[in-house]
Amino acid sequence: MILGIGTDLANIERIAATLDRFGDRFRNRVFTEVEQRKAERRKDRAGTYAKRWAAKEACSKALGTGLRMGISWKDMAVANLPSGQPVMHLSGWAADRLARMTPPGHEAIVHVTLTDDHPWAQAFVVIEARPVAAVIPAKET
Repeated sequence: MILGIGTDLANIERIAATLDRFGDRFRNRVFTEVEQRKAERRKDRAGTYAKRWAAKEACSKALGTGLRMGISWKDMAVANLPSGQPVMHLSGWAADRLARMTPPGHEAIVHVTLTDDHPWAQAFVVIEARPVAAVIPAKET
């Protein structure tokens, strides 16, 4: 079952201007070390940050809170699997909110997709609850 859906559209040029103006202060407030390392290695540094900004906004919407109620930017972090697929990791208040949203007997899966076409970066987040497989005891022989 779907627990939440969120989307966001970020302007890459706006993020680039914010990076130029505030530098580390902005990066350290919003992005985890892993996200910063990924972005700083990329040719399109601002686009990489913009996609992650959009993903955090989209995730907060999927959690049903927006960026309020104690959620922190760093409570939501985008990483990539070896295949390149983006994944969202939640911690702190965001993880607590996700746990409260998840029905008993289910596990939450956070799906994220990112795209960009200058000057826009976009993210979609879908939070799914899947039933936890019941453990069936082995028959005694």
